[in-house]
Parts: sequence; structure tokens; C-alpha cells
Amino acid sequence: MPSLKEIKGRIASVNSTRKITSAMKMVASSKLHHAQVAIQNMLPYETMLEHILKSFLAAEAEAQTVFDQERPVHRVALVVYASNSSLCGGFNANTIKMMQHVVEDYRAQGITGIEVYPIGRKVYEKAQKLGYDVQGEFSALVDKPNVRQCIDIAMELGKKFYEGKVDKVELIYHHFKSAGSQVLTRKTFLPIDLAEELDRDHERDLTSIAATRESQEYLKRNSRKKARVDSEGNEVKPLNDNFIVEPDMDTVLSQLIPKLAHLMLYTALLDSVASEHAARMVAMQTATDNADELLRQLNLQYNKSRQQAITSELLDIVGGSVNN
Repeated sequence: MPSLKEIKGRIASVNSTRKITSAMKMVASSKLHHAQVAIQNMLPYETMLEHILKSFLAAEAEAQTVFDQERPVHRVALVVYASNSSLCGGFNANTIKMMQHVVEDYRAQGITGIEVYPIGRKVYEKAQKLGYDVQGEFSALVDKPNVRQCIDIAMELGKKFYEGKVDKVELIYHHFKSAGSQVLTRKTFLPIDLAEELDRDHERDLTSIAATRESQEYLKRNSRKKARVDSEGNEVKPLNDNFIVEPDMDTVLSQLIPKLAHLMLYTALLDSVASEHAARMVAMQTATDNADELLRQLNLQYNKSRQQAITSELLDIVGGSVNN
């Protein structure tokens, strides 16, 4: 059995660790709130762009652009979102595991031209270690999400797709649904499937940062589709499909679809950042709870050892008195 001094040392060590994990949990909670605000500020633009595109597609379903035309796949680009730091549970490990699975899947199909755009230091270092064709280092985007840089990446990918240097682009990221639920997602970026993209899951809980059992059941309680509303709370009505577009539908779509592509990259970045902070908050809360439980056991062990030592001393005193 360890001595009282050793137990006291362990209690002090666990107490110090608990203070760190508790502080990191509060920091992650604050950063999660800011990430939720960033998503909330982006949603009105996303909603209106989707509304316009849906209306145009309803008016002329045959409209085509070069960005939504499928072709045989010979070269693939992967945009993978992770974090710059650790201590966020399985957030990075799950993302890297899916990236490796996707690469192996393409290689099994005979596709060896695979480019990786790593957004986050952890995935950048892992992709380099695995010998992948890394197309840059974008770790700064995770700490400070930037629309301009996302547009630059989207334009670079769009140019490669247009010139035939890349036949397919995929995104790998965590979709933020609530503080207790982040879904690892693999989504096609180019060619853009408008029907799939416009029907994607929009449900997000941006009102709470509590990662409780109740928040994890958020999606089950809110599984019904909600009507779109404008800034004043009024339901958004579909546009009349009997309208004239100048100069023509294809030209308008050729301007709107790249904007949708830019938004997809930026939305994935915001979702990934919010998911990272939520995962870190949950991991640090779990670590704090484990520290509390360990402290309870150590205090119990300390009290038992102390009582045993006192009892032994009393027995020695009583025994000495009897002998005398």
C-alpha cells in the first residue's frame, strides 16, 4: 500500500490536472460560442442563395454548366479539414482515418492521381508523413476562418476542374449539428450536384453549448423539416417560376454556381471549427469528470490509510502500557 506522502502527492497532481482540463473546457466553450455566431451570420446568405438557385432550377431544370457535368474520373482532389492542436477526442483521428480510407478506395479503383488540400496542421503533417501529394499548407485558416482564402482555394480547384487537371473534388469534414453531435461527412465538391447540395441537412443547434444527453438528442426531437423564414420571421414563399432572366439562364447559373462552390468550402470550414471546439469541450469535460472520480478514490484511500496508521499507533501505545 502506498504511503500517505505518496497519496498526497498524487492528490496534488490530479488537482493540478483537473484545474487545467477545467480551464481548457471553459476556453473551448467560449470559442464554440464564437464559432456558432460565425455560422449564424453566414446562414442568411446561404438561405437566400439556395432559395434563388432552387427557383431557377424549378423554372428551367435543363440548365447546365461546366461545373455540374460528370466525366470519367482519372485524377481526384481531397479537401480535408482537421485542427491545429490535439486534446479534442477522436476529432483528428477520425478525419485522418476517413482520408486514408478514401485514398485507399480510389487506389483500389486504379486511380493514383490524388491531391490533398489539408486544412489544419494535424492532417497536413499526417498527409506528408504518408507521402500524399500535398498541395499546400492552410493551417492558418483553422485559427482565423477567412472567406477570401476559401474563395482562392475554390477558384484554384475550379480552374483545375475546368482545365481537366482534376476530374473530381471531395470534402472531408465534421458537420456541426449540436454541441454533442458532430457528423463526419464526405461530400462531393466538384462536379456540383445541385439537387443533392440544395437538399442537404441544414439542422444545427446554434443556441446551446451544453454537451449534455439532452443536446445529443436534439436531432431526434427536431427531425421535422422546418419552413424557411426571412429575417423578420416570415415564411419564405417560393418565387414565381414564370419570370424572365437576362441575359439567359445558363449565364446566370454560371455566376451563381461558383458562388455556391465558394460557400460550400467556407461552410465546411465553419462547421469543422465549431465541431473541433465542441469535441474539445466534451473531451475536457470528460477528463474533468474522471479527475473528480479519481480524487474521490484517492481521498478515500488517504483517509483509510491515515485511519489505519492512527489505529496502529494507538495499538502500539496500548500495548506498551500493558507491558509496563
